[in-house]
Amino acid sequence: MKIKVVDMPYEQALAQPREKHTPPRRPSMLFRALLRALSAPDLRATHFRCDRVGMERLGPDEPCLVLMNHSCFLDLKIAAAVLYPRPFNIVCTSDGFVGKAGLMRALGCIPTRKFQPDTALVRDMLYAVKKLKSSILLYPEASYSFDGTATPLPDSLGKCVKALGVPVVLLRTCGAFARDPLYNGLQNRRVNVSAELRYLLSPEEAAEKSADEINALLADEFSFDNFRWQQENGVVVNEPFRADGLNRVLYKCPHCGTEGETEGRGTELICRDCGVRYRLTELGALECENAEAKFTHVPDWYAWERACVREELEQGSYLLDAPVSICVMVNFRQICRVGEGRLRHDANGFRLTGCGGKLDFTQKPETSYSLYADYFWYELGDMICIGDRDVLYYCFPQGKGDVVAKTRLAAEELYKLKRAERAAKNG
Repeated sequence: MKIKVVDMPYEQALAQPREKHTPPRRPSMLFRALLRALSAPDLRATHFRCDRVGMERLGPDEPCLVLMNHSCFLDLKIAAAVLYPRPFNIVCTSDGFVGKAGLMRALGCIPTRKFQPDTALVRDMLYAVKKLKSSILLYPEASYSFDGTATPLPDSLGKCVKALGVPVVLLRTCGAFARDPLYNGLQNRRVNVSAELRYLLSPEEAAEKSADEINALLADEFSFDNFRWQQENGVVVNEPFRADGLNRVLYKCPHCGTEGETEGRGTELICRDCGVRYRLTELGALECENAEAKFTHVPDWYAWERACVREELEQGSYLLDAPVSICVMVNFRQICRVGEGRLRHDANGFRLTGCGGKLDFTQKPETSYSLYADYFWYELGDMICIGDRDVLYYCFPQGKGDVVAKTRLAAEELYKLKRAERAAKNG
């Protein structure tokens, strides 16, 4: 999938009119049927099946909140098939509206800015369930998983569940990540996909629980490991490109400690600095071919990288300072490519400068619990996004090595550290 991009001077991009808020629309039966029909070929190719658990508790016309794990673009096609003919509005990233806002609204999509404070979103969701009598499809992780494990959930989720006052349904997929992991560059594998649609909470059960209790329940439900699932279920991925791009996730060599020198190609991950070679097996495990393996499980390697980043932050040595190509979004007409600059990230947060000295934007660590970061974003490149309610800045690192995953890890760990500092200060 691509996105409309226009080259434009920075001042001209900022001078564009901002997008006006529009209430969500209830998707028509025609669009629901169309979305289901367009989804059918991919689902047939994956021999898709869905188990329904406790769904007799949900009335056929009763709006609900559907929470779904987020693995790849196939997720929407799964939802379209599983939830049909129930009308549902889809909470999706605002850049998905660029160049096609009318179609997206007709499909029932509600735009939001990932990992940015958005008070209008809850109002739109309330409008959908109360006024439109439509269900809501929400990906609470907000972003695709890098390593096949769950990404952080927002602390506000429990409050949102209580405010909506509708049943909560869990739509959980198996096999979608193995079929199309984000790091692999949109190369689909031959993997069967299944899902479970399960009634999780009634409005009464949600009302009896505190927001923190609901958050704990949902954190448990969204605890998974797709690589472990693949191994335990003997799911074979024998494509010769299965390790392509794995360096985007496993960017630091555990043998020599060098960052940005790993290369995922074919079925292997190689460190260009020390020469160590790992093979990603057909069952998704790691085998070291010329040394004693430091890790045999991709998420364990990624967790070690997170611990390394945390240590750098605690020691005060963490720093990202990279040349970037910059795009901005101020409305849904187009993405504006505005020039070059530098993105800096340290204990003080983000600072983006560039466009001949005209751009200087900062974002504090406390702004968000995670970071909107993506691989091969709309086929443009690996991307880090920062911004505010007026402008989003899409930064494409141009330097050597992979920095996207480390930056997201650093943003998440820095948020935790700052929150702990604040809690300690407040006693």
